[in-house]
Amino acid sequence: MLVARELKKHGRSLELKLLGFIDDDPTKQKQIIQGLPVLGTRADLPEVVKQRGIDEVVIAMPSAPYSTLQELIGLCEGLEVKIKTVPGIYEILTGQVSLKTLKDVAIEDLLRRLPVELDMQSISAYLSGQTVLVTGAGGSIGSELCRQIAGVGPKKLVLVDHDENGIFYIDQELAYNNKNYKEMQVVPLVRDIQSRQSLEQVLEEHHPEVVFHAAAYKHVPLMETNVEEAVRNNIKGSKNLIDLAAQYGVKRFVFVSTDKAVNPSSAMGATKRVVEIYLQNKARSCNSCVYCAVRFGNVLGSKGSVVLLFREQIARGGPVTVTHPDMKRYFMTIPEAVQLVIQAGALGRGGEIFVLDMGEPIKISEMARDMVILSGLKPDQDIKIDYIGLRPGEKLNEELFSDRENFALTQHERIFIAPDTKIGEAEINAELEQLGERLGLGKELVTLIADDNLPGLFSQQ
Repeated sequence: MLVARELKKHGRSLELKLLGFIDDDPTKQKQIIQGLPVLGTRADLPEVVKQRGIDEVVIAMPSAPYSTLQELIGLCEGLEVKIKTVPGIYEILTGQVSLKTLKDVAIEDLLRRLPVELDMQSISAYLSGQTVLVTGAGGSIGSELCRQIAGVGPKKLVLVDHDENGIFYIDQELAYNNKNYKEMQVVPLVRDIQSRQSLEQVLEEHHPEVVFHAAAYKHVPLMETNVEEAVRNNIKGSKNLIDLAAQYGVKRFVFVSTDKAVNPSSAMGATKRVVEIYLQNKARSCNSCVYCAVRFGNVLGSKGSVVLLFREQIARGGPVTVTHPDMKRYFMTIPEAVQLVIQAGALGRGGEIFVLDMGEPIKISEMARDMVILSGLKPDQDIKIDYIGLRPGEKLNEELFSDRENFALTQHERIFIAPDTKIGEAEINAELEQLGERLGLGKELVTLIADDNLPGLFSQQ
C-alpha cells in the first residue's frame, strides 16, 4: 500500500500505470484498496499478467527470502514481464532512497541465504586512529576495504596498487564521498608488490600498524597460461610483504586467500595455498605481528565476476555461456567479503584461516537462468544458454577446508575458523613439492619460498 501510494504520486513521471495488487491473504481477495483491486494470489500471477497485459511485476517484499523470490521467478518464467523490487525499509527510513525508487532484482538477492551483516563499529575499533595499508586497493575487494576502513576513522590510509587507474579512482571517491577524508591522511601509491625494495620504502616511511593484503592475480584460466607471473606476483609479492611486516613493526596482517587454495587444481589456487603455508609458518616464529588469512568464495559483482559476464551477454542478446551444467560455486557479496576481512583482523590470534558461512553452493546454470528470467526474457528461447566445457584449472565444485583442517565456528555464528594446523616440516615440504609440480617448479618450490631473493624462478624454461 505504501509503494502504491508513492507510485501513484510519481506514476506520470515514471511512466507507470498501476493495475492492482497480488496478495495471498484470503481476506483481501476481491477487495478494493486505494482504488486498486486485489487481483488474486501468487498462484494467479501468470493468468493476471496474461489477461491484463502486465509489463512489470513489483515485489513489495524487501526482506523476502530466496525461496519466495525463486517462486516468483518461476511463476514469471515464460512470460514477457520484468521483475522489480522496492528498497529495504532501512534504506527508506534513513532517507537514502524513497519508495518511488524501483530497482531491478539483483542477483545478490538470490544468494539463497540471508546476507551476513556484522557490527562494523565494534569489530573495526582496532583500526581507528591507526595507520592502515591496503594492497590491491584499486580492485573490487581492495577498494571496498578502503571505503569501510575510511568510515571508522584511521589516522592514515595507505593505498597500494600497480594499477594507476584503480588507485586514482578510489582516491578520488574517498575525497568526495567520505566524511572522514579531511581528518585522515590518504596516501595513494602506485607500487608493484614484486619489488621488495619498493615495498620496503613504503613500510619504512609510513610504518603501518595494520596491513590488508588483497593484491593478487586471481583469474584461474588466465593464470594457467601465465604461471610464471602468478608465481612472481602471488608468491614472491606476498612473501615480500609478509617478511617486511615483521621487520617494520606491523601489528596485524590479514591475507586475502581463496577457496581455490583447498586441494588446488589451478595455478592460481596453488599460489594462494603456498602463501597460506608461508604465512602460518611466519605466524609461528613471529611474536610481534598477528598473521591470519581469509578464504573467499566467488564475489558477486567483482571485476571478472560471472554475474557481470552474464549481464553483458544478456544485454547483447546471448548466448549466455556456462562451463558445465553441474558446476557449483559458493558466492558472497563484496560488502560481506570485506566485513569478513575486517572481522578476521579483530579475531585473529595467529595463523588462523577464516571462512564465511556462505550457505549451500549455487549451480551456475541456475544462476544464468534466473538472470535471463529477471531480465524479462525466456531461457533457451529469447536467450540461449550454451555449455562450453570446463576451462583450464577449473573444478566442478569448490571446498572451504581440507580434510586435515579442524574448522569450527567462531564467536560469530556465521564465521568459521581453522586454527593453525601446525603440521611438521616434512609434511609441509611434501605439500610444497606437490604444489611445485602443479606450478612447474617441482622440489625447487621448497627452497624458493625459503630464499629471500627467489632467484631464477623460471630461468630454465
